[in-house]
Formats: sequence, C-alpha cells, structure tokens
Amino acid sequence: MKEHVETVLKTVESRTAPAVSRIAASWRRSIERHGLHPGEKSAPVRVDGSQLRQRLDKTGSLLQVATPKLDQLFGLVGQSGCAVVLTDAEGVVLDQRCTDADAGDFQDWGLAAGADWSEAAVGTNGVGTCIAEESTVIVHQSEHFLARNAGLSCMDAPIFGPEGHLAGALDVSSARSDQTEAFNRLIAAMVAQTARQIEVDTFRAAYADSRIVYAHKDASEAAILLAVDSHDIVIGATRGARKAFGLGASGPLAPTPASDLLGREDGPTGFEKAERTAVVRALTRAKGNVSEAARSLGVGRATLYRRMKRLGVD
Repeated sequence: MKEHVETVLKTVESRTAPAVSRIAASWRRSIERHGLHPGEKSAPVRVDGSQLRQRLDKTGSLLQVATPKLDQLFGLVGQSGCAVVLTDAEGVVLDQRCTDADAGDFQDWGLAAGADWSEAAVGTNGVGTCIAEESTVIVHQSEHFLARNAGLSCMDAPIFGPEGHLAGALDVSSARSDQTEAFNRLIAAMVAQTARQIEVDTFRAAYADSRIVYAHKDASEAAILLAVDSHDIVIGATRGARKAFGLGASGPLAPTPASDLLGREDGPTGFEKAERTAVVRALTRAKGNVSEAARSLGVGRATLYRRMKRLGVD
C-alpha cells in the first residue's frame, strides 16, 4: 500500500505525466479536484434504500431494457470471477451480477447496489473515470487511485440516453490477481458492444412510433441511429449520430429532413417530387391498379391519369 501511495503522489506532482496519461490525469483530478488521498481505506459510501429507489425510478426504461443484456454479458464472463455492474450517470450502482461464490468478495470491495463509485467518491476507477471522461476505459489493478482498490481490474463503457445525455455506465470488474491486460481488452470489447446494444434498444423504445434509420459514417463504432417521422423529419438521434452529423451533443434537435443528413435525393425536395412520390407509393400499394390508387389519394381516375402523364409515371 505504501508503495502505491508514493507512486500516485509522485506521479501527480510530475508536470508532464498527467498531460500524457489519462490515468495520471485522473489521479490528479482525484487529489486536486476531489480532495482525496490514495491511502484512504474506507469502502465506497452507499446511498440509503429510499435514495436508491429514487435513482432507479429516475432511470426510466434504462434498467428494464438493460436487464437481459446484463444477464447475457454475465453469462459470458461470470464464471471467470467477474461481476457485471450497471450504474447511473453519477456512478451509483443500480444493479449487479456475480456468482454466489464471489458475492462476499465483491461485497467487501463495495461493488453492491447503492454504492457510489464516482471519481469524486473513490478516485480513479472504471466506473468513475468512464463517467468523468464519457468514454470507454480500462483501469487495471494498480491504476486505481486508492490503494485499497489496487486488486481490481475494471472495464467500462458509457451508456447514452435517447437525447444524447449520459445515462449510466456498464462495468465488468474482476478481483483475480492473475487477470491479464490482454484479457481485460477482450472483456472491454464485450462491455462496449453490450453498452451500445443497450443504447440502441433504449433509443428504439423511446421512438417506438418512428422509423429508425441506421447510418454508417467514418467507420465509427458508435451507435449511429436516427428517428424519422412520417414527414421525413429527424426527431431523434443517438449520441453517435449527433456527433457524426454535427447535431449537438444532447437535447432537442432542430427539425432537419433525413435526406439532407444522409446526402440522398430520395426525400421530398419539392412539391413536384413530393407529388410524384405520393403517386408512386399509391400505385405500388395498389399493385398497379389505377382506380384503387386514385381512391386512396382521394382523386378521380382520370385526374390520376393526367397527373401520371405530367409526372412521367408509367
């Protein structure tokens, strides 16, 4: 413990280390911003039952959507001595999975419902640093700020809500002393993939009545989804889509045609094209029956024929 404390303090005092290392930068935040000391031995503080219930209610559909994904991820990593943890946007544990054999150990570490794992509470750690930086992180053993946590390895990914705000963090933690950094990277990839799927499912649930468009841009691994209404107007976008299309990190969106964002010409860009699109759709739905298409459009058969000729629809 003494050696770890000395390493942290010496690194933070360095002028260059925090500038080139995200772990060192987090150590500095832990001391200078949060007033913590690496030698503190207390376990994470836990909120009381009523506060935890309030936090669970505040998450909305996130926990409901995430539950089967947590089970699936735990099925992949649980037998290797790992715990799967979901926190809210402030780093408080909402839900946790671990085997019965490992339950006591993780309780001792403080990885339990209601525990506060924010950087402000326990310094550098997977959950807190992931939330502070809003990015995927791996904090391997002695990279933790507190010496008491130096036996943990934590792999985390942020989860963003339907309007782009940070909703929580997904964590896999291991207390195995033989945990390798290569194994950490493998688990981190699964954590990131699961977090993206939770984000996608939460987004789809929030815009259940809209058309969901999947977009690919710049080989991004983020979930890039747009919610489009019946008028081809984008009414929702995931955090990845907001970043990819320059829509602002979070909050309400300015009305924008989907075709403008996607760079396609298949949207209604003028009255004539909109009319042609409506006629083609009606004919398609009517399987080419002009009379039936005319009835669906609310016009006479002769009128529809004239419009088809003018619009170049055969």
